[in-house]
Formats: sequence, structure tokens, C-alpha cells
Amino acid sequence: MDKYLGPTDETEFKTLTERREELEDAGRNCSANPTMGDIINRRFSRRSFIGGSLAVAAISTTVSPLALLTADEARAEGEASPFDFKEIEAGVDETHHVAEGYDADILLRWGDKVFADSPEFDPLKQTADAQSRQFGYNNDYVGFIPLEGNPDHGLLVVNHEYTNAEIMFPNFARVEKVTEDGKEEDKVVLGEYTKELVDIEMAAHGGTVIEIRKVDGKWQPVLDGKYNRRITATTEMQLSGPAAGHERVKTPSDPTGRKVFGTINNCAGGVTAWGTYMMAEENFNGYFGGELAEDHPEFKQMKRLGTPGGQYEWSKFYDRFDVSKEPNEANRFGWVVEVDPLNPTSVPKKRTAIGRFKHEGCESIVNRDGRVVLYSGDDERYDYVYKFVTKGTYNPDDRAANMDLFDEGTLYVAKFDEDGTVTWMPLVHGEGPLTAENGFASQADVLIDTRLAADALGATKMDRPEDVQPNPKTGKVYVMLTNNTKRKEDEIDAANPRAKNAFGHIVEISETDGDFASTKSRWDVLLKCGDPSVAEVGASFSTATTRNGWFGMPDNCAIDAEGRLWVSTDGNNEKDTGRTDGVWAVETEGEGRGTSKLFFRVPVGAEMCGPSFNPTSDTFFLAVQHPGDAGLATYEKPATRWPDFRDDMPVRPAVVAVTRQGGGKIG
Repeated sequence: MDKYLGPTDETEFKTLTERREELEDAGRNCSANPTMGDIINRRFSRRSFIGGSLAVAAISTTVSPLALLTADEARAEGEASPFDFKEIEAGVDETHHVAEGYDADILLRWGDKVFADSPEFDPLKQTADAQSRQFGYNNDYVGFIPLEGNPDHGLLVVNHEYTNAEIMFPNFARVEKVTEDGKEEDKVVLGEYTKELVDIEMAAHGGTVIEIRKVDGKWQPVLDGKYNRRITATTEMQLSGPAAGHERVKTPSDPTGRKVFGTINNCAGGVTAWGTYMMAEENFNGYFGGELAEDHPEFKQMKRLGTPGGQYEWSKFYDRFDVSKEPNEANRFGWVVEVDPLNPTSVPKKRTAIGRFKHEGCESIVNRDGRVVLYSGDDERYDYVYKFVTKGTYNPDDRAANMDLFDEGTLYVAKFDEDGTVTWMPLVHGEGPLTAENGFASQADVLIDTRLAADALGATKMDRPEDVQPNPKTGKVYVMLTNNTKRKEDEIDAANPRAKNAFGHIVEISETDGDFASTKSRWDVLLKCGDPSVAEVGASFSTATTRNGWFGMPDNCAIDAEGRLWVSTDGNNEKDTGRTDGVWAVETEGEGRGTSKLFFRVPVGAEMCGPSFNPTSDTFFLAVQHPGDAGLATYEKPATRWPDFRDDMPVRPAVVAVTRQGGGKIG
């Protein structure tokens, strides 16, 4: 989910999409490894995957009669759909929409109280101290941990990925009229950052742990809950695992190389079987400034990661975010952080054994042999898909015995072969090219330089791998590939991917005999996304998918209690797809495989994140990120408002709880 992170002062405002384009290419994969496009082309060139050219075309407003079929009509003589909700209309407006018969209630918004004694939110009097006790900004991952097994009472864990300064700070941005090429346009200009504003941003990052319960069918926060906690960009954390204590993670403020302050850009995440909360650090490079000289000791791997990104002004006030002043600080970010939400005084641990890259998601599953397998995507164009397999096994009867499972194990990177197999290649020091002669003197080096190590192994370049979700019901794993608009024309092929792949696709991995720790798997393409009524786009939704049911840019996903797949998106808009982002229910089995139905959609400018169910799947928790960021949103002039906002309030990211009217499972 590469996000807009805020321009520097007095620079031209860019839309979320334009900033995303820059951040996705901040790090460059210059290896000669084959792309997923090469692999798909070779695999499917012998069979007709879909008719027509796959050259990218503008979205057409002409919809074919086939695309206008309703799911009910298409299934008149086939099997029933596993989803019984009435699909909503795709579109663009200033509010959210949910399927008929369901309620979508705002549970928490930016600035809401996390503790009973938290200050009331006042956008005109923001302080870092207040924000550190209030719900953070831009909620992304949402997870639910039941207390004492109760599906109606538990802990909500939420990542706060980044901040939109032009929306959250009053009087900080202004709109100016400019004339370019004889055309008058609006430009949003930011003011000058202060240390106070930076401190507020730092307090708005990280995550929230908050007790919630259902009362009379409606969810509400428990502000005096003993587990409630805010985690920020200054919270003390511990480095653990093979890279902990290594020279390359030591700094003047931490000569031990084991104590880190803060976690940043936490995108998707996960909850473990033993009830810990996993926070994935994604675009950490954007928070670092300073000059990266060629003689910098970390030059090669920093260039590969796009560090320093310079999208924030933190380095002006904190030397640790200046790569020229503290060359090792950036090596202390880009990890997966494990938090014990049942102990609010515990020190979160950055699990270095899982590797360092731009983590999107860290969903885990207990394998049939008791080992725990965790999947993660490296969210950048032409980067890789990983999984980590623990050395130890999960003990369901001893929670304490599981608390450090992620400190030992094997990290693998995927190579997708043209015969339909996936080879999971171990990133282990001393094996293959991962030797001192090639710059990897220890396992710590392999993990700090995970991208370079994966390059050396010949991993397959993917089109922005984001969420990677294992399905315990089927033994399959779903990889969300959001897009790759940088793919060159000479990479066009008869099947997929497409040059300037704007709409992305979903890859389905079948782990051998349901063994998630397998080093050899099978793969296939579940969906190629985009408008199926435009032949040139080459989408592959089933013919039962309606004109509302198709989507582009898959990002996060969730598996419900029945093993069904739900997909949320990032990047749909009025210009490119004629619809906002949302959540679609996707069939993966049987005659209806590849059929998708629209369940929920967000306001214009927002992104759909989160999706997560409670254990009984009668509540669907969704995260609405950056509502109002439609290109020209400011505090004074938001592009959209949620219906319950007062006129003097800015748009506010929110977590939504969706329930069925009268009770029952979602879908």
C-alpha cells in the first residue's frame, strides 16, 4: 500500500496516486531475475487464457451485455453462490455504502479517546501528548483478538500507517491558482514544519490496542479497558533474532544494537494463534532524510530500498532520521514487530529473523506439523513474495512457550516457474550465493539485506505483492498483486501481465497437500483485474460477475470462518474505474470461481483497508483510510465529509464495524 506521505514545505501538492508512483519506485530492483510477466507468458502461451489483445486501454464507458448479467441470471442453471447478500451499485460519492440488510457503524475515528482520561479531540489544539492517548491517523490493518474466547468481546488492534499533513493540520495548507500550459489549475502548498508538528505526526503513527464489546448488537470501545494501549514512533522496542546486536544496527544512542524507539509506516499486519499482534513496517524509507553519498557504508542496500526517501521532515529535528548523521538507524526499521496485547507494559519486539524489506502484511498459520508459517509481500514494483517457517512448534496449552517462536526459523523467497510450480528458496547464510564473498558475512547480513539476498537467489519479480493470506480450509494462499504501471511495452504478452498493468491480479498458491511449510508448491492466476467489458484490458472475472462486481488494484484480503475470500482495493477512482475502493466477495471454488460481488464501498478519495472478521464472522471490521484525499483536500476545504462530521471538523480516517441486521454471519 505505498502511500502519499506528505510533500516538503512549499512544494506542489501531488495526489495520492502521484505520490504512490514515486514511492513505489524509490527503491529499484535492477536484478536480471525474471518477472512474473515472463513466467505467466511462458506458462500460458500454449493455452487461450483470454481472447483479445492485452494492451492497456483507457476504461471504456461501453459495457457489454454479458457484463450486465446479474449473478442470479448467470447462475440460473448452475450452483448457488456462497454469498447471499444483494450486491450494491459501484460508483463515486461522498459517503460509504454497504449491502442491503447490513449496518456499517463508525467505531473509532482519528482523535477518538483510547483511555477514559484521554483528552477530547480538538483539531485546533493538537499536541503530541494528546495524540499519544488518542486514536491515531490513517488506520490500515485491523485485527480482533477475543477475550476468553468471546466473539462479542475482545481487543481491536489497529495499525496507523502514515499522516496527511494537509488534511490533519489546520491552516497548514493553502490552495493557489496556477496557470500551466494556458490552463488554470489548483495547487496545494504546505507551510513550514515545526518540531511540534513533527511530534504530533510521530504520535499519530504506530498502532492502537483497545478493548471493544458488543452491546445491544452494536460495538463500542471500553475506554477503561486494562489492555488499552497506544504504540507510536517513539515507543521503546527491542530488536530480537539473528540481527539483534549486530554492528550494523548499533547507533550512538544504542551501542547494544538491541533497543529501538518506535515503529513507522505500519501497513497490513496479522494476529497469531497465541494472540499476539503483528505490525508490518512498510515504507520506512520515506521517513529518512539527509544525503546518501556513494561512500556511505550502507549505500548499496539503501539505494535498493530507496533510502532516504525524504517524504517527511523528521530528519530536520531528529538526527536519527538523517542517514548522513546516523548511518545505521534505517537498518532498525523495515521489520515485523510483534506486540503482546495482553500485557500493556510489554516491550514490542522487532523479529529480525522474518527479514527486512517493505512488509505488506504478516499473516500466519499453524501448519499441520505444529510449525508456524508467516507470509508477507514486499510492496514495490518488481519485488518479491516471502514466507517464514518457524523452527519451533506451537503449543496450544502454553502461551508463554510461543512468545519467541519468530526468533528462529527459515525465511524463504518465491520463484514462480513456468510449469506452474513455486519453489520456496531459503535465505540462509552460506547456502548458494549467500556467502561472504558475495557480501553476506553472516545471517544478520542476509536479513538486513533481504532484498539483495533475494536478488542473488533469482526470485521472481512481482507486480507489487501486497497482502498474502493463507486459507486454513483449503491449503491455498492468495497473493494480492496491486499493479505495475511501469511495465514496459516489450513485456506485453498474449496472457498476462499487461504493459502498464494498471489493474493488477491475484495469484493463487496451492501448498502441497495442504503443507504450508512445503518448499515446492503450485500456482495459478485466480483473477486478472479490470473491466471485463473492455477486451483490451484482458480481465478474467467469470461471466457471472456483474458490472458492479469487477474491481481493480487488489490490496488487502481476508478469509472468513467459512474459508471464503474477501478482497479490498486501493486505487479505484472516478477517472480510471468509475468507482471508489471497496470490499468485494470473491468465489474461489466450483462453477462460480472468479465471480466477484461488491459488498461495501468507501467515500471518494478514501482507500479500503483492514478487512478482518471476528471468530464467528458475524462482524466485519473495515478501515477507511484518508477519506477526503481526492487530490485537493485540505483542513479548510476537505474534498469529502462523512455524514456525521460537523462543519468545523476535518475528514477523519475511521474503523467501521459491519453487522447484519437481526444478527447472523456476514455474506
